Amino acid sequence: MIPVKGVSGARIAVLGLGRSGLSAMRSLKAGGADVLCWDDSEEARVNAGGEGATLHDLSVPGAWNGVTELVLSPGIPHLYPQPNAHVAAAMDAGIPVDNDVGLLFRSLAIPGRGGHRKFPRIVAVTGSNGKSTTSALIHHCLVATGRESQLAGNIGRGVLDIESPGTDGTIVLELSSYQVELARTLAPDVAVFTNFGPDHLNRHGGLGGYFAAKQRLFLEGQPRVAVIGIDETEGKFLANRLVGESRENQIIRVTADAKAANKGWSITARDGVLTELQDGQPTATFDLGEMQGLPGVHNHQNACATFAVLRVLEVSSTAIEEGMRSFEGLPHRGQVVAQWMGVTFVNDSKATNVDAAARSLALFPRVRWIVGGQLKDDGISALRSSLDPVVKAYAIGRQAMEVARDLEGVEVEVCSDMAAAVQSAAKDSEPGDTVLLAPAAASFDAYGSFEERGEDFMAEVRKATH
Repeated sequence: MIPVKGVSGARIAVLGLGRSGLSAMRSLKAGGADVLCWDDSEEARVNAGGEGATLHDLSVPGAWNGVTELVLSPGIPHLYPQPNAHVAAAMDAGIPVDNDVGLLFRSLAIPGRGGHRKFPRIVAVTGSNGKSTTSALIHHCLVATGRESQLAGNIGRGVLDIESPGTDGTIVLELSSYQVELARTLAPDVAVFTNFGPDHLNRHGGLGGYFAAKQRLFLEGQPRVAVIGIDETEGKFLANRLVGESRENQIIRVTADAKAANKGWSITARDGVLTELQDGQPTATFDLGEMQGLPGVHNHQNACATFAVLRVLEVSSTAIEEGMRSFEGLPHRGQVVAQWMGVTFVNDSKATNVDAAARSLALFPRVRWIVGGQLKDDGISALRSSLDPVVKAYAIGRQAMEVARDLEGVEVEVCSDMAAAVQSAAKDSEPGDTVLLAPAAASFDAYGSFEERGEDFMAEVRKATH
């Protein structure tokens, strides 16, 4: 655990008592703060009370007296579609709002941070898709080479649950737009922008607000090195903006399908071959097709970003190749869970938006597609151009009928639940088919998380194939 610095004797409110809120509470207490905790969920309050939290109803008169700061959990809106009532009250009282990521960067007082260091110590990864795989792959390769590394943030542990790194230690953080948007302090050594596509639009007030949240990591965080995926317009814009601020030597462009830049440092993966280039000249290359844990173009993009970060950390290309070869992939992300009578069952529950689902569909020639859940603001109509591999769709979730209406030209069966969808897909399948869970939607209409949804899919696959 990292104690929060500069809070001794301060009265600080923590709103939201899930993983990040409880972690913030413990670290604030360790830093000497008087911590007042609240969550609108009674179950969360009971759980927090069992961990020694001082519960303090933020809605009662005088609740904010003496409070100097509010620490907010990422799932609680502070701006769009409208601020949470407690957050609005704090802002009315002139109380600043931060989150655990901001507390981390404020508290990591590493000697020599402002000067030259052989190894950058904080790598922060953001983007619409591929954040988890990229973060986990960086961490995996570092550990494989014997380096000290800790993985935290939107994956693994809460950011304040880690330990202060050793002399050459590295902290790898996966950061969502929710986390980046609110953090008052951002100071990564290396920052990664994987890619960009529509997601969380309601929370950010539209596509521009979503992109603005992502940009904060680079424009306000001012990393020593920025690794930018340029396969979308937004990435190209961000890279060019950083160049405009005289940081050319701090930018590494990565791409899975675009033409590499002729100057500077870039990493490409065209046709599945990763190539490192300096001013357009290749300096290292290897075949990503041999990496079983990194299938598909989207994972090749993740591999390029990982390679760039590791090269900045002075890991050899040979060691990176060996590390990637031993990477098995992450659960619920293109995870092959069964092969039965010539049919492959794939769990990609993490494909919670249309871009991720489109990338998943493109991996297979014949797909029986389990789709649906809590739809994002733009629905799934944007997937119509990606449906050629789909033999039949099996719509689940409370908005299953809306899914069926949006999938024009595709046979759709509306299913009551995951069990019915898996059973129907398994019964309909022919050898060579892939039964794919790639929901293009959040899980919260029926599950507590995408992991829980993926586990349900795998359990039903086991029933259907035994």
